[in-house]
Amino acid sequence: MKSYAKTILLKNDPEKIAEYRRHHDHIWPEVVASFRKVGVLDMRIWLIGHRLFMVMDTEDHFDPETSLDKYIQLDPQNDQWENLMASYQEPVPEARPGEHWADLELVFRMSDH
Repeated sequence: MKSYAKTILLKNDPEKIAEYRRHHDHIWPEVVASFRKVGVLDMRIWLIGHRLFMVMDTEDHFDPETSLDKYIQLDPQNDQWENLMASYQEPVPEARPGEHWADLELVFRMSDH
């Protein structure tokens, strides 16, 4: 299993943040099924203020670039979902050019000690 941690900002508007949360309470089943098909075992998103923090656990064969491209292609609903979610989001200042969700660097893993 591999894990990825990422962060992004939501537009700093309480009503839009509430809408974003409601969408995730009713995530489209096709989106979840497609994530599973490409090797995402679990995904968790936390919110503080208007910053999101995501941890994604995946199968070992998962490659972020190719697997996420495959996810988009599995069902037209996936691209619609991602575009809808992007309308609420904005990259963090630390994001690299072209990066939507910014990768977080692992600095400590207790199991390594």
